[in-house]
Amino acid sequence: MSGPTVRPARPADGPELLDLIDALADYEKLPRPDAAARERLLRDGFGPAPRFQLLIGERDGVPAGYALFFETYSSFLARPTLYLEDLFVHPDHRKSGLGLALFTAVAREAARRECGRMEWAVLDWNQLAIDFYERLGAAAMNEWHTFRLTGDALAAVAQR
Repeated sequence: MSGPTVRPARPADGPELLDLIDALADYEKLPRPDAAARERLLRDGFGPAPRFQLLIGERDGVPAGYALFFETYSSFLARPTLYLEDLFVHPDHRKSGLGLALFTAVAREAARRECGRMEWAVLDWNQLAIDFYERLGAAAMNEWHTFRLTGDALAAVAQR
């Protein structure tokens, strides 16, 4: 077996990417994206105006993980923030260095873009991920709470 490799995703990676996103949903005990969401993922990742960037992590030429990220902006730093939405390595390929390779590649991209920081969220039960990030020197932001509007609640606020 060769070491992990990381590369930008290409449109031809769409089916494997969707399989990896399904595997992440299963791991996080969430519903898999439906057919319409799958179409939007491919359009928004590979269409003429991408809304996010993707990296594919491979082991022996086989896609085994991915990172999905995009920029936000910090008014206080007056610099972009690179937000890591997903970092996932298929369970069969964990402990292979692929997660570290993907995370490092995203951090390099943040540095290349002169981002003031890189941020992401971790489920509170995912101790494996928490330990991984803490070993890399990341700090949990316990004084911040994540809020979310979805569905009917989002529509109601938008119509105010």
